[in-house]
Amino acid sequence: MSRNLLHLDASARRNSLSRRLSAAFADAWRAAHPGGGYVYRDLAADPVPHIDEAWTQLCDHVLEHEITEIGRYAEAVRTPGQARAWSIVEPLLSEVVAADVVLIGTPMYNFSVPAALKAWIDQITFPRMSLKGRRFVVVAARGGAYGPGTPRAPFDHQERYLRDFFGGHFGVDDAVFVNAELSNALIDPRLAHLRAEHADSYEAALAAVRALGGEAS
Repeated sequence: MSRNLLHLDASARRNSLSRRLSAAFADAWRAAHPGGGYVYRDLAADPVPHIDEAWTQLCDHVLEHEITEIGRYAEAVRTPGQARAWSIVEPLLSEVVAADVVLIGTPMYNFSVPAALKAWIDQITFPRMSLKGRRFVVVAARGGAYGPGTPRAPFDHQERYLRDFFGGHFGVDDAVFVNAELSNALIDPRLAHLRAEHADSYEAALAAVRALGGEAS
């Protein structure tokens, strides 16, 4: 059976580390699934609009009428404003529903995710929805070191937020995170002594995403 990959990038940098890593995963996945479907969205170059009041009305209708089937969300559209809001949601949500794997390439900005990625999450998210059965792969680049046991681990509101959201709201229990750390060592003179550690982290992340992308399942 044909499988489908939805590939998102959120970095404001055109040649960012997260873009390179997500591209490596996508290349390996497409090589392993030559008949698979592939959809790409650049959330930084082509931003998704922020939700507006009409979107909240759609959300309220879905909640009030206990609509949990994604295929029924369009029933919430009752006004021209809601129709415009739905015209933004529908293609984004359709791409997610069609995907077996959702690949997100993202930097850490200010301890969390870019606004461009958060806008996409907000647009596709409705009450009590389930995306169970899909794999979410997040490939991230961070300026510092935020792994377990590091002094800055408590400030990691990027992986923690996404992991909790995918599991707690979407019901997704198959979320994989690959992080390349210490990218600021390439720029900040005070971190220059950590460049070798950054290089090791990036190479390990690159090997991990290629292996993940090449999995046959």
